[in-house]
Amino acid sequence: MNDIIIKLGECVEFGKISLASPYPPAMKGQPGADELTREALESGLSPQSVLNDALIPAMNRVGNKFTEGKIFVPQMLLSAKAMNSAMKHLKPYFQNGEIKRKGVFVIGTVMGDLHDIGKNLTGMMVEGSGWEVIDLGTDVPAEKYIQALDEHPGAVCGMSALLTTTMSNMQPMIASIRAKYPDTKVVVGGAPLNADFAQSIGADAYARDPQDNINWLELIVACNSASCAYRNIRRKNQ
Repeated sequence: MNDIIIKLGECVEFGKISLASPYPPAMKGQPGADELTREALESGLSPQSVLNDALIPAMNRVGNKFTEGKIFVPQMLLSAKAMNSAMKHLKPYFQNGEIKRKGVFVIGTVMGDLHDIGKNLTGMMVEGSGWEVIDLGTDVPAEKYIQALDEHPGAVCGMSALLTTTMSNMQPMIASIRAKYPDTKVVVGGAPLNADFAQSIGADAYARDPQDNINWLELIVACNSASCAYRNIRRKNQ
């Protein structure tokens, strides 16, 4: 594998944002994700390769470390910021279609709730895994989700709540979304939630952390691909 790709993945994994950033100490004075992404593109590496071979594997490693308790939120945030510094160089290639997204993920903190750290972290991690993320912010009513689905048909929705008083808003919001878009997939997360609650309100999944969310989204991609393959086989046999 190209040395730049390896170094870029390490920068994202360990949170080395740029040449000027002092963290981690062992990488002080070295180029970070910002400079290495620019160098990779200028050297002729494809934007898709930068995403698939460096950024996505690095963010997967970060997510797995967090799930296993080997790193914590501050380290995850630094890795997400390093990833974002790389992604800004890839934005034009997403816009012109040279890099293909896995799908669109619409995320927000539910109506009545202003907490956003978990939502922001999840959004950054999901974007780093190859999805287009539409962040609706905090205190989001169902109408904003529906508007986003109007603009991005087939998008997957994510809802976050950190309070027991606001998690109760999820069920009517999901019902409102499904009244117009019955096939919409919805994942919920937040400290007071659990899988039983998610099932009881009609959500498709509960994510206990950002990597759990990403793993579920990957299942959707795999299922969609399998469905497409099945449809193609049927066409050939008809």
